[in-house]
Amino acid sequence: QVQVAESGGGLVQAGGSLRLSCEATGRTSAPVAMAWFRQAPGKERDFVAAISWRGGSKYYTDSVKDRFTISRVNTRNAAYLQMNSLKPEDTATYYCAAGGRIATANNERYAYWGQGTQVTVSS
Repeated sequence: QVQVAESGGGLVQAGGSLRLSCEATGRTSAPVAMAWFRQAPGKERDFVAAISWRGGSKYYTDSVKDRFTISRVNTRNAAYLQMNSLKPEDTATYYCAAGGRIATANNERYAYWGQGTQVTVSS
């Protein structure tokens, strides 16, 4: 079994910052790619950012480029999402995903998912 746990969500004013954390523990000891997705009420789950298994490749959706930064600890499956200049439209439940080696926006490539952490940005 692999468990994925996110933390760091909360309420912040527009223009503020939050840092989300994620760690995958359990049966998988080898490094895997990790990613963040988000889902706003009434909308589909969308890709936000991904980082490859060694951290050499990062991939962002256009709407968060230059505002969000994904990083990881190479010695374990831990990833972070630094979110700056937050906007009300960033409000969503943020999910961490882990699996494979490639940083990709394809959610089917990630075998393991967390329960999500809520991010709310007030205007």
